[in-house]
Amino acid sequence: MDAEVREIAVEDMVKLVEFIASNLVDEPDEVKTNLKEDEETITIELSVAKTDMGKVIGKQGRIAKAIRTVVRAASIKSEKKFLVEIV
Repeated sequence: MDAEVREIAVEDMVKLVEFIASNLVDEPDEVKTNLKEDEETITIELSVAKTDMGKVIGKQGRIAKAIRTVVRAASIKSEKKFLVEIV
């Protein structure tokens, strides 16, 4: 059952990142995520249209940092660490 709970958490984290990003950008259809998983961490790679990259990163990276903070806070009860990379 723990693996099932963890899988739901991964799916929820991806949906969370996609939701936040798609509400920030002008081209929400271009928001894509990719998962990379190792023993301790799950990395969610977020890609958006080139013209929307600045909106997702924000001034001095503040929006990107906020997205990472929200994901980290939402995943506290998960057994793995979640990271968000903007590619």
